[in-house]
Formats: sequence, C-alpha cells, structure tokens
Amino acid sequence: MIDNGPYLLGIDYGTESCRVAICDRHGHPLTFAATSYPTSHPRPGWAEQNPVDWWNALQASTHKAIASAGISPSSIAGISYDATTLSLVAMNSKGEELRPAIMWMDVRATEQAARAEGSDSVARLYNGAGTAPAIAEWYPFKAAWLKEHEPGVYARATHLVDAPDWVTYKLTGEWTTNINSAALRMYYNRNRGGWPVDFYTTIGCGDVFEKIPERVLDLGTPVGVLGMIPAQLLGLRPGIPVAQGPGDAWAGQIGLGVLEPGSMALITGSSHVLSGQSATEIHGKGFFGAYTDGVVPGQYTVEGGQTSTGSVLKWFKDNFAVDVADAAEKVGLNPYSVLDAQAAKIRPGCDGLLINEYFQGNRTPYSDSKARGIVAGLSLMHTPAHFYRAIEESVCYGTAYNLRMMKEAGFEVTRIVACGGSTKSRDWMQMHADVTGVPIALTEVGDAVVLGTCMLAAVGAGIYPDLSEARENMVHEIGLLEPDPQMHDEYQFYLDRYCEMYPRLQPEIHEIVDHEASH
Repeated sequence: MIDNGPYLLGIDYGTESCRVAICDRHGHPLTFAATSYPTSHPRPGWAEQNPVDWWNALQASTHKAIASAGISPSSIAGISYDATTLSLVAMNSKGEELRPAIMWMDVRATEQAARAEGSDSVARLYNGAGTAPAIAEWYPFKAAWLKEHEPGVYARATHLVDAPDWVTYKLTGEWTTNINSAALRMYYNRNRGGWPVDFYTTIGCGDVFEKIPERVLDLGTPVGVLGMIPAQLLGLRPGIPVAQGPGDAWAGQIGLGVLEPGSMALITGSSHVLSGQSATEIHGKGFFGAYTDGVVPGQYTVEGGQTSTGSVLKWFKDNFAVDVADAAEKVGLNPYSVLDAQAAKIRPGCDGLLINEYFQGNRTPYSDSKARGIVAGLSLMHTPAHFYRAIEESVCYGTAYNLRMMKEAGFEVTRIVACGGSTKSRDWMQMHADVTGVPIALTEVGDAVVLGTCMLAAVGAGIYPDLSEARENMVHEIGLLEPDPQMHDEYQFYLDRYCEMYPRLQPEIHEIVDHEASH
C-alpha cells in the first residue's frame, strides 16, 4: 500500500536509457519512467555516449515520473542514483564535458591493459592471488589511453571521473569519488593505503590522481543537496538531500537486500551478474574480489559474471524460432513462455545435448574475451526445443560454476536473491535453483536497481540510519524457490562435463578467433 509520503527519487543510468523511479519509504513504487539515448561505435571495439544526451534524458524521465505519480515535487525527500561504471567522462574546470564518454563496453585500451600483465601490482591489487588478467574496460587503462591518444583532452581535463561521479556533480556541483567504482574498478583499497600510485605509473597515467576527486565516499553518504539550476531543469525543489550512489549492478544488489555474508545477488538480463558480501578478504581463482568496503563498510564484495545469458536465448528466438514468436504474439502470448513450455517436456540433460553460453566471451571464471560458444552431443533426434532448453541449462551451469569457484576459495553461498528479466520465467529460475542446489528468493519489486537507489536516497535523507534498516522496511520477498534434490543430482553429471569442456577446447577456439580477426 502506497503511503502519503515522503517519497524517494531514484535515478538509474543504464546502457540504453535513463530510468527514474519514485518510491515511498516502504519500498513501494509509485511510477517508473525511461528515456533512451544512443550509443556510437566509431571504430571496432569502441563504444561512446554523449553525456549531454544523458542529462537531457534525466530531465525528460524526471518530468514524466513526477507527472505520472501525481505528487507534488515538494514531497520528494531524498535522491540517489546509479550509473554504468567504467564509463569514463572528461570534464574541464567549468564542469563541461570535453568529449563523449568512453563506455564500459569499450575495449580500445587493450595495449594499456597489457602493461599490467605479470606486474606485482596486479597480483597485489587486482584479485589478491593475481589470478585474473587486467581488463581493458577498467578505469586506469582508459585513462592511460586518453593521455596517449588525446593528450590535449587529457591536459584540459581537470576531472576524469566514472559515470556515477558525473551524476554527483550534475546534481550537486560537488566532486566526489564513490567507493563502489573506486574499490571495484579503480584498484582503490583502504586496507592497503588507498590509491596504488605505483600501479597507475606502470600503466602510464601516474598523474591522473590530480584529476580524480579526493573525497572517496561510502554509499548512501549525503553528498550535498540538489542545486538551484538542476532543480529548475528537473522540475524539483532545490535543497533535496542527494546521497552517494554506486554502479548500476551494485544498486541492484542493494535493492535485493544482499548486505550480509551468505547471500548472493543474481542480477539477470542480457547477462548475469553475481555479487555478494564476505566478512573476510578472500581471494581465489575464477572470480573478482574481494573488494574492501565496495558496498558495505567493513565488509568485502565478491563478484562473478556471465557475459551472455538472456542474450543467447534472444539470439535463438530471433534466428531459430521466428514461427513460434510470430504465432505467440498474434494471440497475445509471450514467445519465451511458449518456448519454456516446449522445453519443459524434455528431461534434464537434453538427451545428451550440452552447450556453453560463451557466445560473446567469458567474464568469469576465465576472463577470456576470445571464448566462444560450444555445442556438444548434437544428434538427429534433437529438436529446436532441445536446443532452447540446452541454452537455458548452459546459463544455469555457468552460474553454478561461478559459485563452485567461490566455494573453493572459502565463500559459500547459502541463498540467492534474484531480479531482472530472467525472473519472469519461474521454470528457468527453478532450473537455476535445481542446478546450483541453492534456494532462490524473489522480491516484490522486480526492478531492484532503481529500488536500491531509492534505499540509498532514504539513508541519505535520514529516513533510515543505514542500509540494513532501509532493507528491513523497503525490500519485501514474495517467494522462495527451493532446489529439488533429485533434479540437482541429475544435473551434476552435465555440470561437471560443462566445467571440463571449455578448457579442453580453449586453444582451438583461440586459433579460430585469431584467424577470423586477421581476415
């Protein structure tokens, strides 16, 4: 039940659009509004967006949300936000953007990232044991690329910030660095003295600390208040408290209430993101972290991810199930529901058909951009429904493999809380529970990312003293999917084969990818 206020306004800058949500203090949404913006790809591997488009989209979404909610702007008590992290924005002393933002998916800084390979700094900072390679998307490599390839822009940039910190400035006029970007994507570690100047120097941008805002703030910390000019443009009252926000996936973790060790947030969509909290600083092969204070002060964040999940199902639907999709849409059905019903008739293991989902590379456990999908065991008896189910199973195997690697390092997940597009299919979510052997909780607000920003806004406005209290009042679970022990046992044979399959074929797959890249 919606109360009469005060209300919280949450902003989500995703890859494709700026979404604004208005919630009450109990976590019940009044409305959502979204405005899209384009992405440009000037060269292969590049991806850019114009921050002017971001700002215009925020204005449009905010006005639509206020109008749709039917409330007075004066009833908004707090604001917070998230944005895609690893999206680099160069700003001058007047607060003007100097070039398009270099987006999270941009991999132009491959050469700069290669400088970190084998470095003692990587072993010390990246993942403790130094088991994961440096990734071109991360902040220091993009900063080094900008310094080398656009020295004029780099010299004029008084601030070189991640996208969430661009939002901070636009709303409040304050320059801060959010702890989430700093710890998870910029190699900042409070336990080890803060910024690793020697590492940045090795990469080629040791002077970038002159451009990184000095104030590193925990999530939910009051940053300042909404300024007069942004308030006028957004149709809000000036002076609303603004709370420090994170990267988008970790706003989702907060919105799912995963704030203590033992639980894992599963944020689904075109990809899967796994993120959870550890009481100790664990490290090991096949996952990212642990990151100091990245979400909750005094705790450590561990992270895994699958690059292609829902996107592989969409690929199958668009290319091999056009007739099913057309027939379903004509009678008002969801094509995925029809495909799910067909797949449900097939036994676990798909009569020997095994797929992995590395269609666009692998994030964890291999961090391999050259990884590609594999189909094994295909026979003349297999149907399109087998193939669809095998893709669903592959995604579940990938999730289970990530959890297995974390468990080997001492981080055992006893409970998953899920959100995103995949949760619309209870059958597929149940399959996740059966394969992993871990119960999966579902929450009332499926859009956990914007709920997380509203929770941060509530803390920043003083409605709740901390995120734990905000969770108790704003996150409401509506169901729990328990794993079926018999199904779990049946899946383990195929899970083991899935885990073994890619390492055996990795050299050949790399050869094919390199061959194609040379033509």
